[in-house]
Amino acid sequence: DAHRDKLILVVNTASQCGYTYQYEGLEHLQQRFAEGGLVVVGFPSNDFGRQEPGAEQQIQAFCRDQYSIQFPIYEKIHAAKGLAHPFIEGLAQRAGEYPSWNFHKYLIDRQGNVVGSWGGRTEPESAELVGVIKRYL
Repeated sequence: DAHRDKLILVVNTASQCGYTYQYEGLEHLQQRFAEGGLVVVGFPSNDFGRQEPGAEQQIQAFCRDQYSIQFPIYEKIHAAKGLAHPFIEGLAQRAGEYPSWNFHKYLIDRQGNVVGSWGGRTEPESAELVGVIKRYL
């Protein structure tokens, strides 16, 4: 409900991953498109490579102190197939794919439909992802 009528980019995050630098690009997306209705939300997960071992307070402090993250970082959850939190499970089923590593991205339109899914290799500010965001804003 906190993000009702928003375009939502859901990302499973990890603080000790080779893709952790993507926090910077995610924050840039949030700042760039917030007025249009985009909200980025992070869900830390320790499922892939055990790269998010910290407690929630440690994770939030890391995100704030190292990357000046302003977008919401929610509770640490499971994202891997077979373990996935019901929220991620629902996204994965609607998208047709589960995260296979950290920094998987799902885009949810204003009506609650999953309209895109990208693996961790897709940069937050890639032309493809930004193009889809612009289309739905």
